[in-house]
Amino acid sequence: MKKRKNGKFKIRLKYWWRNIKKWTKKIVSFCLNPRMVLCFGIAWVITNGWCYAFIAIGGWLGINWMLAVGTAYAAFLWFPFTPEKLVTIIISLFLLKRLFPNDEKTLKVLQKELDKLKAAIKRKKTEIKEKKEEKKKAREE
Repeated sequence: MKKRKNGKFKIRLKYWWRNIKKWTKKIVSFCLNPRMVLCFGIAWVITNGWCYAFIAIGGWLGINWMLAVGTAYAAFLWFPFTPEKLVTIIISLFLLKRLFPNDEKTLKVLQKELDKLKAAIKRKKTEIKEKKEEKKKAREE
């Protein structure tokens, strides 16, 4: 990487790295919260665990339909773009809100990130709307 004359590139890189570390620390502390880990475990059992139980029990007791269903679903889970990963996270967040409504620290982080996401979506919609209006004015002229 080339360094600019006045060192601006180096400063930007430090600023970017500092933001990445801060964001990573926040996400890791949120995800490794014991309450969140418990809720994620329950959500994982709901979305994935049953198929591994089907495979184990079906193979052990010789129940072919159970083994086939569990294996087929497990094979589906290994595709890279299955919605199961997103569904597991959504279920775990739902369980977190229901099981631990007084966990203000975790829920505050979640609400703050949700507000940031809503603001970004709203900002993007206004930008798209402004661009459409500019194009419309350009066509009229």
